[in-house]
Amino acid sequence: MTNLKVGGVPEHFNYPWYITLKNKEYHKHDINLRWQDYHGGTGQMCKALRNGSVDIAIVLTEGIIKDIADGNPSKIVQTYVKTPLIWGIHVNASSTFKKIEDLEDATIAISRFGSGSHLMAIVNAHNQGWDIDALKFKVIGNLQGGIDALTNGEADYFMWEHFTTKPFVDNGTFRRIDDCPTPWPCFVIAVRNEVLENNSDEIKKVLAIINSETEDFKKIDAIDKTLAKRYKQQLEDIQDWLKITEWNDGSPITKNLITRIQNKMIKFNVINEKRNSGDFIKNL
Repeated sequence: MTNLKVGGVPEHFNYPWYITLKNKEYHKHDINLRWQDYHGGTGQMCKALRNGSVDIAIVLTEGIIKDIADGNPSKIVQTYVKTPLIWGIHVNASSTFKKIEDLEDATIAISRFGSGSHLMAIVNAHNQGWDIDALKFKVIGNLQGGIDALTNGEADYFMWEHFTTKPFVDNGTFRRIDDCPTPWPCFVIAVRNEVLENNSDEIKKVLAIINSETEDFKKIDAIDKTLAKRYKQQLEDIQDWLKITEWNDGSPITKNLITRIQNKMIKFNVINEKRNSGDFIKNL
C-alpha cells in the first residue's frame, strides 16, 4: 500500500475528493490516500508542499505558479477546475465603503502573502488602475481571520470566494461591494517533485479516479441539496455555482496555457519575470 497525502480547501469544489475517499476508490489500487483540510488556503498548501507535509495539493493557479517560480519543488500535473473563480470583495456590513472606488487606499485582509486573497487583491487593484506598490495588507490567516479583522476594524476589505462567503453576506457580517473573477482557470493539482519521481504510477491512478468522479459530478442525484446542506449554503446559490463551474476532464495542462497566465501575472505585477513554462508542469 502506497501512502499519499492530499490537501485542499474545505469547500464545495473539493467534494468530489470526499466522495472518492468515502468510497475507498484509491484502496482498490493499493493507494492509502489521506485528505487534509487547509483552511488557510493556497499559501498554507504551498508551504506544506515545500516542507513535505502534503504530497498532492488542489491549489489556486496563480498561487502555485508564483510559488514554483519562487522555488517550490513541485509541478502542476493538471487543471482541476477549468472555469474562473469568482472572488467577492467584502467589507464589514456597517462599513462606510459603498463602491469599489472607495477602497483604493483601504487596508486589505489577506490569508497570507502569496495566497489567492493576496494575489487577487493585486489583480483587482490593477483592474481599477490603482498603484500596486501603495497597497496595504493585513495578514489574517483564514476566512475566520478575515471576519474578525473586518469586524474589529483591523482591515477594511477582504476578498474570498463568492459562494463560500455568501452566508456571511446573508447574515449581515459582510457586505459584498463587487466581484472579481480570475482571468485564468482557477484550481490546479500540484504534486511534489519527489513524489512524481517515486510514485508517478500512483499519481496517474489518483488523477484517473478524481477525473472520473468530476466528469459526472453534476449528474449525481440531488447533488445540489447535498452540497447546500454540507456547506451551509442556500440551495439557489449552490445551483448558481454548479451552473458556472466546470471541472477538467483530464486533459493535460499545456505550456501555452502557463505562458498566457504568466504573461497576465507579469502585467498585474504578481510575478517579476517569466520563466520557461515547462518548468511549472509535468504531464503524466
